[in-house]
Amino acid sequence: MRGKASVPSLESVRKAQENIKEIVKTTPLEKSDRLSSRYGAQIFFKREDLQPVRSYKLRGAYNKIKNLYKNNLTSRGVVCASAGNHAQGVALSCHYLKIKGYIYMPVTTPRQKLEQVRMFGEDQVEIILTGDTFDEAKVAAQNFSETNGVPFIHPFDDMQIIEGQATLALEILNQVGKNIDYIFVPVGGGGLISGVIAVFSVLSPETKIIGVEPKGASSMKNSIEVGKNVSLAEIDKFVDGAAVQKVGELTFEICKEYLDICAVVDEGKICEIILELYNKDALVLEPAGALSIAVLDDFKVQIFGKNVVCVLSGSNNDITRMEEIKERAMLYGGLKHYFRVKFPQRPGALKEFVLHVLGEEDDITFFEYAKKNSRETASAIVGIELRDRGEFQGLFQRMKDRGYFEDYLNENPDVLNMFI
Repeated sequence: MRGKASVPSLESVRKAQENIKEIVKTTPLEKSDRLSSRYGAQIFFKREDLQPVRSYKLRGAYNKIKNLYKNNLTSRGVVCASAGNHAQGVALSCHYLKIKGYIYMPVTTPRQKLEQVRMFGEDQVEIILTGDTFDEAKVAAQNFSETNGVPFIHPFDDMQIIEGQATLALEILNQVGKNIDYIFVPVGGGGLISGVIAVFSVLSPETKIIGVEPKGASSMKNSIEVGKNVSLAEIDKFVDGAAVQKVGELTFEICKEYLDICAVVDEGKICEIILELYNKDALVLEPAGALSIAVLDDFKVQIFGKNVVCVLSGSNNDITRMEEIKERAMLYGGLKHYFRVKFPQRPGALKEFVLHVLGEEDDITFFEYAKKNSRETASAIVGIELRDRGEFQGLFQRMKDRGYFEDYLNENPDVLNMFI
């Protein structure tokens, strides 16, 4: 290993692998024929969505808690903070070892993840909802830990957590049977990518390790660029499994020194990939779980003819979010557009708009309008779905030519957030 960053040793990772084998599944490494054909490469999926808790987080959580348990440090239980997947790993670990678990989660956590935590932990866990973000829940959990003398199970910034996540990398190298040119790994707080670095830097140093963050929460990339671990003032919480304002201190030092590239991908692109994988491959992934695939278009030149592994980190996706996922995907793909338009205050104005502005297969999906008799015109908010993104310019020009256009809202995120 090069450099000064503290990185888990292979010996410690192998001990972790032995430590967690009673509960953690060896997940398959599957070739994607469809994406291999698309990119002219050998694309493999590491299916961590098939873990008992449907994410890789069980690896680190169980390794940490099992070590505490073996050293008689869990008599008062354990406490953690999580936006979802880490909580499920802690919950199942507590249930398996019969340890009391206190789990702090943001109020914004999807209901599906809350139900999963209760299911895995049963009567061993207590869920405390607090704050709007993971970082706020973490502060509350750490205060509970200090006040009550209960060990805090950090979701990523802990060496034993990193060692547990690193077992995934050992599995990949045992499964692939060939040299790996690129591995794409989702990045939230940095525990998983740090574990991958620990193993690949020794056993497969020629592999390019690419971390992938959501564009709206690129805390690792931002920190690496400025040379110190900084907290983002605001984040987009949509990719809840990878949206943290500040990455770990341990993980930042490891990634700053060893990570080849930290890439970002738009949330809309992630949504496109979620729908594509569901429709074409019958794969159900959460937003964080699709990060490693969503970024491939940005690397299509580099990966051509190469062996590529994409880590699918989790599949805990609330079905009620699918409408939002579809909406974000269509906005990103240029198929959904919102306008503020001016309508004359007379009968037949809407009919004329439909006949003379909309294309034959354009569809109005949102319409908000209130007639005001004291004015000649009144504004309406109109959402229009197109069959093809190339039809937008024609629609836009017809709207302007006939005097309907007032404002294009897709470029105003504050307004657009009211519709998605």
